[in-house]
Amino acid sequence: MSTKTAKKKTAAKSAAKKSSGSAKKSAPAKKAAAKKADAPDLRRYADAPVNKAMSKSDKIRAFVDMVRIRKFEQAALQSYQKGKMGGFLHLYIGQEATAVGTCALLGDHDHIITAYRDHGHALAVGMTMNECMAELYGKYTGCSKGKGGSMHFFAPEKRYWGGHGIVGGQTPLGLGIAYALKYKGLKGSCLCFLGDGAVNQGPFHESLNLAGLWDLPIIYVIENNRYSMGTSQDRSSVYPEGGLAQRAEAYRIDWTTAHGENLYDVRAKTSEAIERAHEKSRPTVLEIATYRYYGHSIADANHQKYRTKEEILEYQRNRDPIMVWQRILEEEGVLTADEAKEIENKARDEAKDSIRFADESPFPPESEILTDVYHSVDNPGSHTNQGKIFFNDRLPWE
Repeated sequence: MSTKTAKKKTAAKSAAKKSSGSAKKSAPAKKAAAKKADAPDLRRYADAPVNKAMSKSDKIRAFVDMVRIRKFEQAALQSYQKGKMGGFLHLYIGQEATAVGTCALLGDHDHIITAYRDHGHALAVGMTMNECMAELYGKYTGCSKGKGGSMHFFAPEKRYWGGHGIVGGQTPLGLGIAYALKYKGLKGSCLCFLGDGAVNQGPFHESLNLAGLWDLPIIYVIENNRYSMGTSQDRSSVYPEGGLAQRAEAYRIDWTTAHGENLYDVRAKTSEAIERAHEKSRPTVLEIATYRYYGHSIADANHQKYRTKEEILEYQRNRDPIMVWQRILEEEGVLTADEAKEIENKARDEAKDSIRFADESPFPPESEILTDVYHSVDNPGSHTNQGKIFFNDRLPWE
């Protein structure tokens, strides 16, 4: 081998080594770039008509509403841990953009019904922290007179037909509301919320069949937080994540999906579904990918056994709906970090005041023990006949 050839081979090996080292160094950068490319585009749905129509105050209001839900839930958790309330407590922390993004679009003839994780929806439709916290405490000043607790918030005057404790049990009820709207010729809809676990319940599919058969204006909103009560979707459903809504095809119903951390996306998809219900009297299944930071309920203390701490932190640090919306608003010049902090402090104070209100409120009197039962509604000659008194011989949509 000549000296010249040897030098060429040595130079080639050196260049290859440098190239290899450079590739190794750039691998993390490539991985980061790929991750960034896979992340949802926060501005993708900003130009949707329903979002372009948002004023600065509308955008700030959405931020306020999400923060209020978060602070209420955090305060409720602290009270529960102190033994101030009993029963179940299903927290909505991590899912705020879904309730706020959907409920903000409701018109005069649009109604809501949901499952037992109902605090966020209640606050989003305008219920007060005081009446909600008092209900958690079982107090007479609560929205259900202290008789419903965490899973049964109701506000019929706001067309909010409450939380329901039976998994999937609200789905045929929501269908009934949609049927009534169509029967009366009203341009409205019913947003019926359910979790990913309820998708496997029989009543849901029976409801889908009738919704598709009769062209009813109902929007089934699947809040897919991935784990049902404690079983991952991979183990409970043949469909991959984002594919639960696809089941609607079996019933000739339109379906779509949305990123639950992006308020723009949630609003855009919800607006399309509401328009379909109003103008065509057609149903929609809308699946929103979201995430709960705590267990299924407070009783689910071992939720890190079926998911990792790292997974939870990933959502909290990079996909938190409140943080994402704040970042969007700061980039748009709508909100500053100082203003966001002030909003957070006000919401925290409001939540503390609601705890004081609940603490100081009375429990239901003994005279209430036989009121608000089906017998009172179904029997005109009963001693209270609460149903007729409340509705004044008319339903709220009449």
